[in-house]
Amino acid sequence: MNRTAASLALAVAALVAGAAHADEAKKPAVEKCWGVAKAGQNDCAAGPGTTCAGTAKADYQKNAWKNVPAGTCTSIVTPKGHGSLTKVG
Repeated sequence: MNRTAASLALAVAALVAGAAHADEAKKPAVEKCWGVAKAGQNDCAAGPGTTCAGTAKADYQKNAWKNVPAGTCTSIVTPKGHGSLTKVG
């Protein structure tokens, strides 16, 4: 490989790596919020009645979580109370 081709390959690799990093930086920050998921809309496992995403049997199960925008969990109000950053009951 000549110097020009090698330089071009290096530049392309750097651009690809930079683009991948930029995509990661664009992802909004989220936090696990317990007790705010509707039935069948939880993000993953929690306890009895849940095994993974979409398995919550009831609305606002305290042992089921959903990803929400960072900093918003405890301000979410449901008919069963506020969202929690820690598993409740």
